[in-house]
Amino acid sequence: MASWATTRDVPVLVVSSAASSERRLNPSWTISQLKAKLESVTGIPPSAQTLTLRLPDRPQGTSISAEDEHRTKLELWSLRPYAEIHVASTDPASSTIIPSSSSVPKYEMPVETYSSLPDTVLAYKKSHHIGRFDPHAPESKEKKVAELWREIDAAQITVGARCVLSPSKTRRGTIAYVGLIPEIPGIGPWVGVQLDEPMGKNDGSVAGRRYFGCDPQYGVFVRPERVEVGDWKELGLGEDDDDLDEI
Repeated sequence: MASWATTRDVPVLVVSSAASSERRLNPSWTISQLKAKLESVTGIPPSAQTLTLRLPDRPQGTSISAEDEHRTKLELWSLRPYAEIHVASTDPASSTIIPSSSSVPKYEMPVETYSSLPDTVLAYKKSHHIGRFDPHAPESKEKKVAELWREIDAAQITVGARCVLSPSKTRRGTIAYVGLIPEIPGIGPWVGVQLDEPMGKNDGSVAGRRYFGCDPQYGVFVRPERVEVGDWKELGLGEDDDDLDEI
């Protein structure tokens, strides 16, 4: 197994439904490299992983994804010590990859002992008033959710509207869902889009729960800030569009 440790490591907390552990990531890794390493930790195949980065000042989370995950490096995201990377699965069956360890004797550190250790995620959160140790956390969460809904209204993100997904203008489609998705980590609403071309990640469902219907690989769920509503025409095969240039 390849080592996680390098000289440019950033300590983070990897969280999934099956595991939670401290790991060290390197900003020079690509998303594909990270997902390959996370498979041994979470039991979720790279193709079914949905990654969300949560920072102390951005508890709602930022999606770690790109059209070309084999070339896109983690340095594009603001990795900070003891940030959280939440790993969700788009395939309910993937949870069966991890064998049961209920019969294996395990050492469990007493809560009092762990709480007294100085160099742990818990100690870092306490000293920096993060998460449940932030006295203003509930109020901040409610304000952030309200702000996201205001952004959706201002951007006219509604079901049935045509849109394009940033940063590329090649992924176009029709908004099919706007609302909460408990199966995906992070607070606030998500936008479900039925794409014109099979450039998505699902069929409008998440972890077995359907939010809208479409063919496989035509559905995708993104944060509102990645959605631009407008009169976006459907691009045909081989059609040239001057607006597709990237800077």
